[in-house]
Amino acid sequence: MARRKPNKKAKEFAIAAARIAKERHCSDIVVLDLRGLSPATDYFVIATGTSERQMRTVADEVSEAGRNQGMSRFGRAGYEQGRWILLDFVDVVVHLFDSEYRTFYDLELLWGDAEKVEY
Repeated sequence: MARRKPNKKAKEFAIAAARIAKERHCSDIVVLDLRGLSPATDYFVIATGTSERQMRTVADEVSEAGRNQGMSRFGRAGYEQGRWILLDFVDVVVHLFDSEYRTFYDLELLWGDAEKVEY
């Protein structure tokens, strides 16, 4: 799959989401550039949270940042359980994991060909 053209708005939002996760004390934060690797999205933001409450706070703040940057949230999953919260903004998908689920699903290994984006 050829790498798609840069989507500046999506990249900026992915970086903003990673920064929110960092400010809220998530760990192991990674932004993956999936352009050309995934037909579904351009960027993954992956972070590990410390508690259900913290992960929900990060999810809420990322959703608000999305609204402020004109990125509509298409879907949200796992919010109530707080083990793996997925926020789907179409061009950016944010994954907030607890440490057990992060290790089990190992998205970085699954998408090992993706370039990491500095944030």
